[in-house]
Amino acid sequence: MTRRLLWVPLLAFVAVVALFAWALPRETDTHVRSRLVGKPLPDFTLTAAVPGKPGLSTSTFRQGQPRLLNVFGSWCVPCAAEAPQLARLKAQGATIDAIAIRDTPDDIARFLKDYGDPYASVGDDRASGVQLALGSSGVPETFVIDGRGRVAYQHIGAIRDTDVALLLNELAQAR
Repeated sequence: MTRRLLWVPLLAFVAVVALFAWALPRETDTHVRSRLVGKPLPDFTLTAAVPGKPGLSTSTFRQGQPRLLNVFGSWCVPCAAEAPQLARLKAQGATIDAIAIRDTPDDIARFLKDYGDPYASVGDDRASGVQLALGSSGVPETFVIDGRGRVAYQHIGAIRDTDVALLLNELAQAR
């Protein structure tokens, strides 16, 4: 009887390892997509996040031209990494607005000085209320907004070199 009891922990261990081996290879979608893609932006008004830049509101996106909306934070390392790509997008004619989340004016100003300022306007969303209303679950995220204020596309994560052409194409399609 005691010999059989010695096998119980070993069998339990093998069962746990087998369960993990079966479950781990499954692919999971690690990105939470916004339910607003294809729908109008929620109504919002954000004060200016830094002096010298206007704030941001829903009406900004209802002026007939598609725009990019970048959600970022000065404390976000991937946000700094995507700065050169945002500069390229601006240089190629994209109008980019931003929502700065959970941040301070001094930190945002320092970030823009250090990494460049591609933004037409920067809204202050310290409590992340607008970010959450957009369906954004992290930073950075970039949305293509058509000229009527509808979310046409959502890019989750930092913009890489290979994403610039994709975003320009999405902007062109949103016209």
